[in-house]
Amino acid sequence: MSAQPRDPMPVFELKGSRFTLSVLNLHSVDLAAVDERLAATVAQAPDFLAQAPVVLEPAAGLDIAALDLTALNALLRHHGLIPVGLRGGDEALRQRAGDAGLALLGETGGAPARAAPAPQEAAPAKAPRNAMRVVDKPVRSGQQIYAEGGDLVVFGAVSVGAEVIADGSIHVYGALRGRALAGARGDESARIFCQTMEPELVSIAGCYRLFEEPDPQTHGYTAQVRLDGERLIIDAL
Repeated sequence: MSAQPRDPMPVFELKGSRFTLSVLNLHSVDLAAVDERLAATVAQAPDFLAQAPVVLEPAAGLDIAALDLTALNALLRHHGLIPVGLRGGDEALRQRAGDAGLALLGETGGAPARAAPAPQEAAPAKAPRNAMRVVDKPVRSGQQIYAEGGDLVVFGAVSVGAEVIADGSIHVYGALRGRALAGARGDESARIFCQTMEPELVSIAGCYRLFEEPDPQTHGYTAQVRLDGERLIIDAL
């Protein structure tokens, strides 16, 4: 009897998923001004924004016809950002974006639906939340503190240029002036609490917000940061 041929290995699998994408909401076609602001923004969080995928979104009322899309793409790459798509814009701009190799996204961002796992696949395990790291002194500029598998508690300030990261929640009993990234392994229930809210950047499960200017609603206040769907909510306490 001849042996039955084995099923060939699949060449690839195409699955839907969700990724965090930065959106560059463009309010000006003055690329010199965009260049200056991008340099300042990336300088706030160079490691966090390195090779970050970016979706372009022109603001309402922008003179789209005057937008040099090729030059803007080159400018973004010069600052280490990767333009991947366009959201909004008129038909002419979307045609130019398509010709430039950018994905065309819908008004909701075009996030694909989650793919159901195959029957033999187990759901990914969540990072364990049974550990806590306590830092009983301020975190100085240039330092990075990571709490693997649990929460991070800092008794002191987190200075500008410092970074605190936790798989769980982050509690800062002092001023948060640097960067705080909670839910680093995707825990969307993680939160950030601080005694004085003055951060450069906050992030939960990859959804982040940069603070180029102080938020008058929360700056200097005791506050918490939480994730509601795909939106970061910052509440003064």
